[in-house]
Amino acid sequence: MKTPSSESHSENVKKLGELIKGIKVAMFTTVSESGELHSCPMITQEVDFDGDLWFFTKKSSVKTHQIEQEPRVNVIYSEPDDQVYVSVAGKAELVEDSEKVEELWSPTYSLWFKDGKEDPDLALIRVEVENAEYWDSPSSAVVRLAGFAKAMITGQHPYKPGEHDKIDIH
Repeated sequence: MKTPSSESHSENVKKLGELIKGIKVAMFTTVSESGELHSCPMITQEVDFDGDLWFFTKKSSVKTHQIEQEPRVNVIYSEPDDQVYVSVAGKAELVEDSEKVEELWSPTYSLWFKDGKEDPDLALIRVEVENAEYWDSPSSAVVRLAGFAKAMITGQHPYKPGEHDKIDIH
């Protein structure tokens, strides 16, 4: 039998997985040695979310060096068409695991890694998610437009703002 805390953890992992599923590109933010924030687009690996996010990277990249110095990262997911926005905070680590590379590999990555899965500069980043904050509005564009039209006439707020919450994973 699960304890309430493990049930809550499982529900939070499931909720976050549902929110980010299908969002291919995320903005990945690291902290430089001088404390400046640096963001770059990254492709999240499509696996069932279990509390960890996975990304391919080059060992020689600036972000890899920054992660080694400061593992705290932030990953931002955005799907404006569906009004879903997620900010994920966690600790990143560089992983060199040929079995995991094999599991996650897609021929598309050959564009970035000239020697494919055997590229000596290839590594993975695993982000152990600690918490996330999300904004999820169920309103479609048509519903929002109708709401704005109604608001112009009635002076009432155009639509419900949707759901905003924080999720603790670890």
